[in-house]
Amino acid sequence: MGQVSFLLVDDLEENLISLEALLRRDGLNLLKARSGDQALELLLEQDVALALIDVQMPGLNGFELAELMRGNERTRRVPIIFVTAGNTTDSRWRFQGYEAGAVDFIQKPIEPDVLRSKAEVFFELYRQRQQIAAQRDELQQQAEALKDADRRKDEFLATLAHELRNPLAPLRNGLDILQRNPGGANAAEIRNMMDRQLVHLVRLIDDLLDVSRVSQGKIELRKYTVRMDEIIRTAVESSRPMIDGAGHKLTIAMPSDVVWVDGDQVRLSQAISNLLNNAAKYTPEDGLIDLHVTHDGQQVAIRVTDNGVGIPSDMQSKVFHLFTQIEDHLQRSQGGLGIGLALVRKLVEMHGGSVDAYSAGPDKGSRFTIRIPMTAAPEQPEVATQQNQETASFRSLKVLVVDDNPIIADTLGMMLEDIGHEFEAVHDGREALDAARHYRPDVILLDIGLPGMNGYEVCKAFRGEPEFKHTPIIAQTGWGQDRDKELAIEAGFDFHLTKPVPLEQLQKVFAAL
Repeated sequence: MGQVSFLLVDDLEENLISLEALLRRDGLNLLKARSGDQALELLLEQDVALALIDVQMPGLNGFELAELMRGNERTRRVPIIFVTAGNTTDSRWRFQGYEAGAVDFIQKPIEPDVLRSKAEVFFELYRQRQQIAAQRDELQQQAEALKDADRRKDEFLATLAHELRNPLAPLRNGLDILQRNPGGANAAEIRNMMDRQLVHLVRLIDDLLDVSRVSQGKIELRKYTVRMDEIIRTAVESSRPMIDGAGHKLTIAMPSDVVWVDGDQVRLSQAISNLLNNAAKYTPEDGLIDLHVTHDGQQVAIRVTDNGVGIPSDMQSKVFHLFTQIEDHLQRSQGGLGIGLALVRKLVEMHGGSVDAYSAGPDKGSRFTIRIPMTAAPEQPEVATQQNQETASFRSLKVLVVDDNPIIADTLGMMLEDIGHEFEAVHDGREALDAARHYRPDVILLDIGLPGMNGYEVCKAFRGEPEFKHTPIIAQTGWGQDRDKELAIEAGFDFHLTKPVPLEQLQKVFAAL
């Protein structure tokens, strides 16, 4: 909070010095004027909480100065106390002073306690006004922030509906075509298209869930000492289909030495992949994308540069805000939910790093730079070795599928049959034990979110029965946070799969059994 200013007006310097000595205190700025004209100049420059004005002055006297102050919008509300040696018992004289704008009189010679007491009142009143003004400004800022958040929420919901319909429309169209002509010449092409759209839809939902978890602090990083080139390789593998699909040329430059960081490889790869995907999305076909990694011995810098649509200067500080969309990008039908870059920033900051954006302007490309701290190489780095193992002979397994959604259970069963296994489906956790005793499965695929008796309880019940104590039990659920996986292991599950479960992932898990 700023200082409070009082204006002292007296033609005699010794009187000003005396007033200053009596009023001096912390937080109070005393302005001094030797004439009415000097006082008016100071009043035009400074906000004043109280004016202490001598009545008898050459030139403009105190009453005339007060009248001029009352005639000016800036100074008309400044409280005035007249300091005078005149006869304050003269009612006409006092009335003239009040009419000129006085709130009080102080008789010379001044009684120090009276002066300080009256000054204290106006000091505190002005402090209260400052507090009220600050609170008003803060409330206005909060109101503006709420209005902006509400506007961005509405824009986000509209964009979300649009972005979800984008992959749903070709899925619906492809399904209609395959139902009418399942063996058509373009059936394989349609199925590939539907698979790509489904992957895109799952990625949209995953991004939404990830940014929500990070914002609420529900993501725990699994940090360990990891090579930067491994992080880059994983990120590029993830983004390669999108980059190649748009015909872009990707160049990668890495430092000659091995760079180590202390981080979560999956989350750092995700952050870099989001930047690469962003570059691919906002660069016209056959564009150039450059991924350049450097370090100074303390920090590693990962720069993703493109020759795409660029970023307006007024948006470069806002692109990392949640749900922020650049109007020009929307007009070019680039789409997106405005969450990818927000997720990048949050993940990088969780690693003690930073990310910034630069663009020379629209149609001049963009450059995004991530900086994260380096760490020393591990003393005994583990070198991954590939063991050439003969593929184990395939064995058809009996699988009990427990899911309260019949459609999910049946389609999962179809996938199992397609890879050579057989199945039986149960839609209630309480019936699962009886069904297992009758069916005697080799593997149990168990949903977590079952009504009545949830998947954790069912799994514990299975583990309590000797015949199922060592039967592989696989969780397949829509709950995919780290804590959900920990709970699954604690309950006795052997594997945890997050819906929707890709066929390739299902095959991989069954091959490991």
